[in-house]
Amino acid sequence: MLYKKATLKKIQPEFGGSVFVQKSTTERGENKPFWHFHPEIELVYVNEGKGKRHIGNHMSYYNDSQLLLIGSMLPHIGYTDRPNHGSELLVQFLPDFLGEGFFTVPEMMPIKQLFERAKNGLLFKKETIERLGSQIHDLNEVHGFERTILLLKILHDLATTDDYEILNAETFTFETELQDNSKTEVIYKYINQNYKEQIPLEEIASKVSMTVPAFCRYFKKTSGKTFTKIVNEYRVVHATKLLSESQMSITDICFECGFNNFSHFNKIFKEITGKSASKYRKELKQILN
Repeated sequence: MLYKKATLKKIQPEFGGSVFVQKSTTERGENKPFWHFHPEIELVYVNEGKGKRHIGNHMSYYNDSQLLLIGSMLPHIGYTDRPNHGSELLVQFLPDFLGEGFFTVPEMMPIKQLFERAKNGLLFKKETIERLGSQIHDLNEVHGFERTILLLKILHDLATTDDYEILNAETFTFETELQDNSKTEVIYKYINQNYKEQIPLEEIASKVSMTVPAFCRYFKKTSGKTFTKIVNEYRVVHATKLLSESQMSITDICFECGFNNFSHFNKIFKEITGKSASKYRKELKQILN
C-alpha cells in the first residue's frame, strides 16, 4: 500500500448545479499541471490531444484522443502537454452528488462499482471514446436536470463496458494532510523541467532544504518509489513520445531523453514498458498502418 501527499484542490460547480463542467482548448496554453487530488470523481475527455498521463503511480504518454475516469482522492497531474488543435472537457462531481444512498439501489449498483474501480484510475479505449465522445461534449451544452440525466447515461455506459484498462493495479491510500505540499510540488516541477539532464541527489535535495538521506526517505515515503526510478519513468515517457512522433534514431532518442548509456536505456525502457524501444516503434507503425 502506497502513501502520497498532494495538494487538495477545491472545486466549485456553477450556481444551482452539483456537477462541474469545463471545456478548454489546448491552443490557449492554459496547461498548469500540479500534483493534486480532490474528493470529486473526474471524467476527462481529450479530443486529439498530446501529453503525459501521471495518475497515481501510473505514468505514460498519449498522442490521440483519450477518455479517463479518475476516482475520488486519486492524485494526478494535468493531461495536455503542448499547443494542439484539440480540446479537453473536464467533468467533476462528488460520489454522492445525487444524495446519500442514491447509488446503492439495484439499478445504480453498476455505477457504484464503476466509482470503486475508478479509485485506481480507468483509461477507456477507442471504441468507447468513439461511442461516447459527442455525448460527453454535450455535457457542456446542457444544464441542470438535462445535464444530470445525460451524465447518468454516460456513467451507466462506462459502467457496463469492458473496453478499458486499470491504470494502477495496487489499491492506494493517500495522505490528505496539506503539510509538505509545497515540497512535493517543487520536486515534481523540477523533475519535469530537468529530467533530460543528470540531476544529482544533492541538487534536488537542496531545492527543498533537505539532506540527501532525509530527501531519499521523504521521497520514497511520499511517492512509493525512489527518486531515480521516477526520473527514469519521466525519461521513458518522453522516449515513447519521440518514438511515436519523430524520425530520430533510437540511439539519438536515448541521449535526448537524458540517458548517457544505450544499453542502460534499453534495459530501463523494457523494464517500464515491457518491450524494447525497437519493438515499441515497430508495433506502433503496424498500428498506424
